[in-house]
Amino acid sequence: MIIMAKQKAEKKEDGKGPQEKIEELTHDLQRVQADFENYRKRMEREREEYAKMANRGMVARLLPVLDNFQLALLHKQHEEFIKAVEMTYAEMYAILEDAGLKQMDALGRPFDPYVHEALLQEESGQEQGTVLEELQKGYLFQGQVLRHAKVKIAKKRSNGDQEKHAAARDPGDSQAMQESG
Repeated sequence: MIIMAKQKAEKKEDGKGPQEKIEELTHDLQRVQADFENYRKRMEREREEYAKMANRGMVARLLPVLDNFQLALLHKQHEEFIKAVEMTYAEMYAILEDAGLKQMDALGRPFDPYVHEALLQEESGQEQGTVLEELQKGYLFQGQVLRHAKVKIAKKRSNGDQEKHAAARDPGDSQAMQESG
């Protein structure tokens, strides 16, 4: 009897019946479960991001090796050696590509300071700022610049140089221009 009296007193204090209390606790439990699920997903994303950054460092350290393979392939002398180096280079590049490495294409494209590093400029008939030569390949890792492409870009010819260049292309036209002028 005393227990029943206490329960009735608690019921009056809360103003809630057992069903309302169950619904409230169920709602609280669902909220805690949702919070935990969000926490778990956030931790998984952070773990994946950490793994990508760890790979980024490894890939960055391997880039000079990749460059040396490219350099060795330019100086071909013995066919078997070349074939072995080519196979090693292809295998290493495939592994790095699977890890998220992507080579950038810079040649003939407009200079972009976000992905290119201009080391040289050369007067050219090309549009100003066009990449004329790739001095060192640039790479993306997981869609972000890992290493900027080192490039030579075109710059406009001065007026005197443009006239000399035009004369060199067609000497007859420049003589006709001088006679008429």
